[in-house]
Amino acid sequence: MVGPEYVLWMVLPLILRAHTGAGARFRFASYIDNHMVLQKRPAGAVIWGYGTSGATVTVTLCQHQETIMRKVTAVKTCSNSWMVILDPMKAGGPYEVVAEQTFRGRNFTLRVHDVLFGDVWLCSGQSNMQMTVSQIFNATSELSNTAAYQSVRILSVSLVQAEQELEDLAEVDLRWSKPTSENLGHGNFEYMSAMCWLFGRYLHDTLRYPIGLVSSSWGGTPIEAWSSGRSLKACGVPKRGFILSDSVAGPSERSVLWNAMIHPLCNMTLKGVIWYQGESNVNFNKDLYNCTFPALIEDWRQTFHHGSHGQTERLFPFGFVQLSSALTSVASDDGFPQIRWHQTADFGYVPNLRMPNTFMAVAMDLCDRTSPFGSIHPRDKQTVAYRLHLGARAVAYGEKLTFQGPLPEKIELSAVKGLLNITYSQQIQVQRQDDKIFEISCCDDHQCKWLPAPMNTFSTQTLALSISSCRGTPVALRYAWTTWPCEYKWCPLYHPSSALPAPPFIAFITNQMRANHRLLSDLVAV
Repeated sequence: MVGPEYVLWMVLPLILRAHTGAGARFRFASYIDNHMVLQKRPAGAVIWGYGTSGATVTVTLCQHQETIMRKVTAVKTCSNSWMVILDPMKAGGPYEVVAEQTFRGRNFTLRVHDVLFGDVWLCSGQSNMQMTVSQIFNATSELSNTAAYQSVRILSVSLVQAEQELEDLAEVDLRWSKPTSENLGHGNFEYMSAMCWLFGRYLHDTLRYPIGLVSSSWGGTPIEAWSSGRSLKACGVPKRGFILSDSVAGPSERSVLWNAMIHPLCNMTLKGVIWYQGESNVNFNKDLYNCTFPALIEDWRQTFHHGSHGQTERLFPFGFVQLSSALTSVASDDGFPQIRWHQTADFGYVPNLRMPNTFMAVAMDLCDRTSPFGSIHPRDKQTVAYRLHLGARAVAYGEKLTFQGPLPEKIELSAVKGLLNITYSQQIQVQRQDDKIFEISCCDDHQCKWLPAPMNTFSTQTLALSISSCRGTPVALRYAWTTWPCEYKWCPLYHPSSALPAPPFIAFITNQMRANHRLLSDLVAV
């Protein structure tokens, strides 16, 4: 006969192992950690993680030992995950988040402290987003300027690829942290994005409440790697058969970075996204970018809205940097201008009908011939981040301010005088007169050629171009349609008070004969 002591000795390790396993499986999602920023009201922040199937999870928000709110949920059987949505909270903190799992009479507790509520922005793209503060102009001064920004918190996602959509991040390079010279200047293209940091810092200067910055970027990557299969299919992107260009140095397979570095974040409640990418598509699916980029924005919006159970706005603000300049040895000078144009869905400006609630920073005048990281990586990230934050203040926060440079409102041909007159939507500051940056498409006998249209006279809101070089019919006009339109901050046209450059554009000239009209897409490709 077996004694009760023997039975207990045999069963006790199994019981302990079962309880230990239940506790070991109970955790927060990888990015829920000390020092994090959660999205403030009017949205509710999502707290989630993994646990033991069938267990009950209670999430409590505390401040100074006082319970602010308590939410109870169950661990889902199918995924072993749990989730709660906190009541909307005003900006501020710090708070403590406590999660307690109850399973078969045993409790397991998790805590994260120094939690703030504010606005959470996701920053993504390729190497110009990935550059760190140690790589930009005035790096030493910038790295020492962190003491006043301890409520701007930073998180950096590890470089990971996946063939299927991941539910949680596989790795985190930099857990939620307060900014220091060490984590902002960790190395070249490592840890925290300078562009992301500066954007958040400028926002904090205006908003004066906590900002959470999530950096998830990888250099040398095309948009296809950051896009879901759904959005690529919608744009007719072929699954196979592309010859990659030299500009694609990172992962290029369809959706591998979306799967591993973006989708795992989709439960997070966001304020918005900023994006700096496009260089790797200059010679890779360039002609599809006017579809793939708007499709990426729409798909990210839909996925984050759904993942957060409606807490992230369906049309959350999405900002991006229009490509800067680069010295290239390629014979064609059309790749960068076409991507710049396609970044606006071929409108030349944002927001527009295909890209609502978006904002853009023009960067073609922020070139850097002597960048030690190559001219494709300009070091002035302060100016481009400042320009982008102006767009955020206008589009995301509803502030009445100038956030983009002058746009052409009307183009009129004065054939008798040999002039083309442009009326702008805003006042213009002509910084210098240029004979080549404006070009007209001159057509004769069904043959069209781009010719220079030198700047002539100008006023506070109008500009006249000389078109005497065109012996045929001027059909279209384009501005700054080259990889390197001007030297540093020395393009011809700016807004006088904001110093924002006029963006590049291509447009038909009105009142022309139908015989000479061609599709704008054809003109873009000429």
